[in-house]
Amino acid sequence: MARIKGIDLPKNKRGIISLTYIYGIGSTFATAILKEAKVSHDKKVQDWTDDEANKIRAIIGDNYTVEGELRAETQTNIKRLMDIGCYRGIRHRTGLPLRGQRTKNNSRTRKGKRKTVANKKIATK
Repeated sequence: MARIKGIDLPKNKRGIISLTYIYGIGSTFATAILKEAKVSHDKKVQDWTDDEANKIRAIIGDNYTVEGELRAETQTNIKRLMDIGCYRGIRHRTGLPLRGQRTKNNSRTRKGKRKTVANKKIATK
């Protein structure tokens, strides 16, 4: 079983698919990594030699920001936006969508479960 950046790659899947289990590596980066390491895209992880796995590990370590580093960098960027008080930072702080979406009808993912507001009661005579 190949272990890269603290992630156990599934050994019965192809290299391209299994590399996407690492946070920060999608299919495009996975293709580029395998091409640079000169490993076949159709080869399963269990068929990688130790030399191929070490090459892939070295390429990811040297050229890509992944896993914990990437998560920390993303959180730092969001915190910076919130600290300077820009529009996007305020939207992050209030938990609303920040890329121009409308909020009257949709955006339930960001806003959370509906909070029903009851009508005013009419006083009886």
